[in-house]
Amino acid sequence: MELFREPKINWIRLMPLGAALSLALTLASVLSLVLKGGPRWGIDFRGGTLVYVKFRQQPPLDQIRRALMGRVPGEITVQEITGAREVIIGTEMRSEQELDRARRIITETLAERFAPEKGKLDLNNVGREVLAERLREPLQRAGVNLSEPQLQELAGRIVEFRDRERSGLLGSVDELAAVPGVTPAVLGVLKQEATLAPFTIRQVEIVGPKVGADLRQKALMATLYALAGMLVYIAFRFEFVAGIGAVVASFHDALITIGVFSWLDREISLTVIAAILTLIGYSINDTIVVFDRVRENLKVRFREALPEVVNVSVNQTLSRTVMTSGTTLAAVLALYFLGGPVLNSMALALLVGVIVGTYSSIFVASAIVVGWHNLSERRKKAAGSVAAAPVSKTKEVARKVGRAAR
Repeated sequence: MELFREPKINWIRLMPLGAALSLALTLASVLSLVLKGGPRWGIDFRGGTLVYVKFRQQPPLDQIRRALMGRVPGEITVQEITGAREVIIGTEMRSEQELDRARRIITETLAERFAPEKGKLDLNNVGREVLAERLREPLQRAGVNLSEPQLQELAGRIVEFRDRERSGLLGSVDELAAVPGVTPAVLGVLKQEATLAPFTIRQVEIVGPKVGADLRQKALMATLYALAGMLVYIAFRFEFVAGIGAVVASFHDALITIGVFSWLDREISLTVIAAILTLIGYSINDTIVVFDRVRENLKVRFREALPEVVNVSVNQTLSRTVMTSGTTLAAVLALYFLGGPVLNSMALALLVGVIVGTYSSIFVASAIVVGWHNLSERRKKAAGSVAAAPVSKTKEVARKVGRAAR
């Protein structure tokens, strides 16, 4: 399938403009990273505690910040996940003991600030074992005689119903009437002994500083190893300058993607690193397609200069490039807008990478090969001029000597 039949775009003429755009984007990325002290690393890399809290209503961000201020040492971040009624509370600590202590303080503070009734069992934030322990005596007093296995099974059903059917957040104790084993007597005990906080702690992530530093180093080394491997492969398959062009283009794509995250003040997490490695492979694949076509055309267009061959090759692969990048872009856009907050950062990295990676295959990788060829040709011409100069001077001397002899 061909979207463009024999396009005649002069890519060689556009390459200086593309190089200027790449230089501007690269400098802007570097400047942003320098001004902000480097990328904004996520919890996976810097170490700390992240507590994901989902609220029944719109999260009161200012109240959460005021409640935690002064109770948790160090910097505290409260970030809302748009459209999900969920916030991420983050702290940065230096030791594992401080991290665990921060988690407990955050949980207790939220319970003290937002729990409707003090001293009662919070059904939205209780586990199976604690629930069974708190219900044992009240159920016995109400005449509900359950064996220990039956009590544990009942508590497990209540917690499972809350997490699966209500996404961890019950709106009313009466909703538990749908749970098998919750009789009117059991429901009455639950209403008497329990309460429902307007929030639930969905997830807690704790990463130690040492682990975060190790992950950051390994992520960097994984990227460098990938680039080095690609350089060796392309240099072996094509030539060394082609490998240099492909690696520079991939590094260019990764740097601009990280720069976009820096401009938007977005965190670099493990999923973002995975997306960056993916886009490096995507960019290399597109570059190899162009270089393959250049190698094929050199066999039949050996009388033409390399820039003209590259221009023809890019035009011949244009339909394939647009179809591949277009379908990939459509999938990534769906992930970005419909994938939810968990996939949003990864989708953003892929979105930027697909656009920049497609562009760099032509205006960075191919431009470097063409530029190197033009430089080599100029050097050959300069060397030829220097070599021809002594010969011309010798002929002139010979003509003078001949005239003198006559």
